[in-house]
Amino acid sequence: MDGVPPRPGPEDSRALGGAWARFQRHDFPGPSAQLAPFVRRYWIVEWDYDEPYHQLIVPYPHGHLIFRDGGAPQVHGVSSGHVVRVLEGRGRVFGVEFRPGGFRPFLRASVSGLTDRVLPAADVPGLPPWSRRVPDVASVERWLLAAGPEPDPAAELVAGVVDEVAADPTITRVDKLAARVGTGVRRLQRLFAEHVGVGPKWVIRRYRLHETTERMERGDAIVWADLAGELGYADQAHFSRDFAALFGEPPTRYARRY
Repeated sequence: MDGVPPRPGPEDSRALGGAWARFQRHDFPGPSAQLAPFVRRYWIVEWDYDEPYHQLIVPYPHGHLIFRDGGAPQVHGVSSGHVVRVLEGRGRVFGVEFRPGGFRPFLRASVSGLTDRVLPAADVPGLPPWSRRVPDVASVERWLLAAGPEPDPAAELVAGVVDEVAADPTITRVDKLAARVGTGVRRLQRLFAEHVGVGPKWVIRRYRLHETTERMERGDAIVWADLAGELGYADQAHFSRDFAALFGEPPTRYARRY
């Protein structure tokens, strides 16, 4: 996707044990009340590398608007798997992370067509032209508000369902999620395709695997076979394959990043 190598390169010591924090600075401003129904947060990343660094980016069910190198903004749909970006020298990126379903009111069409795609924001009819000034929170908020997004009850419903999946580790099956929401499986799948860009099964799998990385970050002792069972997998091999497909590395290697 977007000319990016599909897998991380050889193990880089700058990615291990949290060492990346010496080379990067992150900031996550929150949105205004007017945009909070649509935008989860803004994010700003600055870096300084003497040699190219392969940044592994793991997927979440969020679309993004990204401003790079003073250029025009790009829309990044939800990625169904990990991607790798090469960071070189000094650089800065400004991004808008939308809530699940939050970009649908700007696109005014199903977001399923954006999954695993990158396109110029100028190709989105609901967005006004960008003036190409250096982005900051205030200027980007004015730009987004000028698009006149309208609250979408279906998007709010989907965002709430995603939040529920993220918060409740016992949710491991789509049929049980649909029953909890009070709808059918097919309707839930259609809602997710229209507003999120990936299906409820993908979202469930993503957040159950996220619990694995949270345990890594805490330094918990992990018995992989036991964890696979807790997360609803039939065996450890299936769990490891799913983890590597989303995160780009098997769980035992990925744990070295913390």
